[in-house]
Amino acid sequence: MKLVTYLIKADELNIQMNEGVGARLGWVADSYVVDTVFAQRWLSAKRGISFPHLLPSDLLTLLDRGKSEFHMLEEVKKMLDEEPLAKLRVEGEPVVIRLEEAQLLAPVPLPRSVRDFYAFEQHVKTSRKRRGLDMIPEWYQIPVFYFSNHRSVVGQDASVAKPSYSEKLDFELEIACVIGRKGKNISADHAIDYIAGFTIMNDWSARDVQRKEMAVGLGPAKGKDFATSLGPYLVTLDELEDRRDRDRWDLKMTARVNGKTISEGNAKDLYWSFAQMIERASQDAELVPGDVIGSGTVGTGCILELGPEVQRWLQPGDLVELEIERLGVLRNRIVKG
Repeated sequence: MKLVTYLIKADELNIQMNEGVGARLGWVADSYVVDTVFAQRWLSAKRGISFPHLLPSDLLTLLDRGKSEFHMLEEVKKMLDEEPLAKLRVEGEPVVIRLEEAQLLAPVPLPRSVRDFYAFEQHVKTSRKRRGLDMIPEWYQIPVFYFSNHRSVVGQDASVAKPSYSEKLDFELEIACVIGRKGKNISADHAIDYIAGFTIMNDWSARDVQRKEMAVGLGPAKGKDFATSLGPYLVTLDELEDRRDRDRWDLKMTARVNGKTISEGNAKDLYWSFAQMIERASQDAELVPGDVIGSGTVGTGCILELGPEVQRWLQPGDLVELEIERLGVLRNRIVKG
């Protein structure tokens, strides 16, 4: 399934305030967003189908309730697959809206945490070389990550304000997983069982500030904490099974700025797999449903690596589109802070 957290675009106040008030859980079916709760209510009212309880209207609760809740959602979806979706109404409400009528938020608008790894070798090598640094041997010993600001997550088509303290704003093309089960000291052999699905991640970066902070030995802090984009969907693993090779997925990754393609890579090129990232993150620490784990930047997937001679630093008005095969296109425009 392609799960979404959405608002109706006609609700302009909620969208302008960017608070997500009234956001709902749904899934994408062709050109529609199907509302999870309304779909279940329609089946009960029109088909007389009995359910043990009502599905939740938000993704975090769905994740918290576990696999049995996902199975119920899958059954609801199957029951509606042959129905004329556009005609379905329950209690005076449409069961679906057209995709263009939906404002998609981040699939998990307020994650429990955001860990971002540094897992693509090409990106690490090239970025360090541009700074006159050799490859650090410790990078090959353990997968490393930092904690980002889980309260600054934004979704599809949200504006991203250029930080007032930076002149070198950058994007980062990443793939991220959302944790679907609680666990601690998870082995890499079982880690995939803890992944609810994948989404696209843009780890926005103020490179000039990041460099100063990390020269001191801490950070990236203010170099990163102003915004992280996630979306447009959370794609469950069954949708990607034909692209899986053990603990990696063959998914093309592309970045465009103002319509021009400037980066191409593939999720299968990870040096450290998501299974290894989860194993590392969960060592003597509990992961919970709704935690987000980012891959780090794919090779060539940012201006820092490409160089400003290939793509200048981002400015207000620029449109950044990150695309990952099967996961959609994540769009954000830069605005003045």
